[in-house]
Amino acid sequence: MSTPKPGAPVRGSTTGRPLMAALDLFGRRWSLRILWELRGGPLGFRPLQQQCDDMSSSVMRQRLTELLDARVVHQLPDSRYELTALGREACLSLNPLAQWSERWAAALESGATD
Repeated sequence: MSTPKPGAPVRGSTTGRPLMAALDLFGRRWSLRILWELRGGPLGFRPLQQQCDDMSSSVMRQRLTELLDARVVHQLPDSRYELTALGREACLSLNPLAQWSERWAAALESGATD
């Protein structure tokens, strides 16, 4: 599976609108988790894999390859992975969704409807 990129057809969009390409990239299993775990700083392959609930090595390699190709992650000379400026910006953009999800979980737990 190729890395989703704006301007090229992606899942859900034949035109490859940037938002649809981003949703395709981040909608792939484990992609957001990798991004989220790297928000605290660089990690090597094994520590990152452990932070991601010991996902399979092959899936992690595939997702890292896609995230590297999409330029939201880069590899340091010491082989650790870290977010690029675009990756950090993506994480910041997810903060409101993370906050909403906490309110959503609390509402579901309390049985609130409004």
